[in-house]
Amino acid sequence: MDLGLRGARVVVNGGSKGMGRAAAERFAAEGARVAVLARGKEALDETVVAMRDAGAAEAFAIPTDLTDGAAVAAAFETIAARWDDLNVLVNAAGPVEVGVRTFDDLDDAEWAATFDIGTLSAVRCVRGALPLLKAAAWARIVNVSAHSTRRQSPELVAYTAAKAALTSLSKNLAQSLAPDGILVNTVSPGSFLSAGMKGFLASLPAERGVDPNSLTDAMRIIREDFGHPAFLPRAGDPAEIGPVIAFVGSRVNSYMTGANINVDGGSDF
Repeated sequence: MDLGLRGARVVVNGGSKGMGRAAAERFAAEGARVAVLARGKEALDETVVAMRDAGAAEAFAIPTDLTDGAAVAAAFETIAARWDDLNVLVNAAGPVEVGVRTFDDLDDAEWAATFDIGTLSAVRCVRGALPLLKAAAWARIVNVSAHSTRRQSPELVAYTAAKAALTSLSKNLAQSLAPDGILVNTVSPGSFLSAGMKGFLASLPAERGVDPNSLTDAMRIIREDFGHPAFLPRAGDPAEIGPVIAFVGSRVNSYMTGANINVDGGSDF
């Protein structure tokens, strides 16, 4: 299926790793021009090479601290100097540093840090992108939330709360931006072997016998530690989320807005 993305202008925040990078590479493969915002220059450079290899010769990256409002505003000023409009904004940054903690473990600073990257990074990027999105002939916003907002786990309380706020923000923006023709949707991945999940798996004791790169080992730990099994006996590969985000962010998706799409390997939720 041709998603109508050839020549489209796309920004992916948190696009240098995991699911954000998978989305950036998929948009590149569809012929879009892609800009990626994230902090790590080395990972950004690798992502730009991958996007160009996928076919996006004009792909570029802007090292950006998404928790810094001035830095985000400056990044979009740089983008506006290159492009006069924007078709797609993907907000894929996720709070991985303090995500796996129980309520009793978390102090105010950790709550604030989780919401800063898990929710407010998207707020900052939408604010910076809106003038360019409104100038485009068609525009989409895709916010990457989490399936854990539908089935809770005590070990993910702050992470899930931040993602639930992002899901609520998406619904509100879908309504408020509908008169401008900007479609806003949420994609909620279930258990994926993201960069954050790999780091968590690598931190487990050796006696648990976990290969951080194994999709089946990842699902075993998710089932044992978080009580979130899927119908499929493995976690998702980040490459499997890219096509979903690309479709939701494409002009082929012309009427769906305010939706929350689960990509979870199967569940009862």
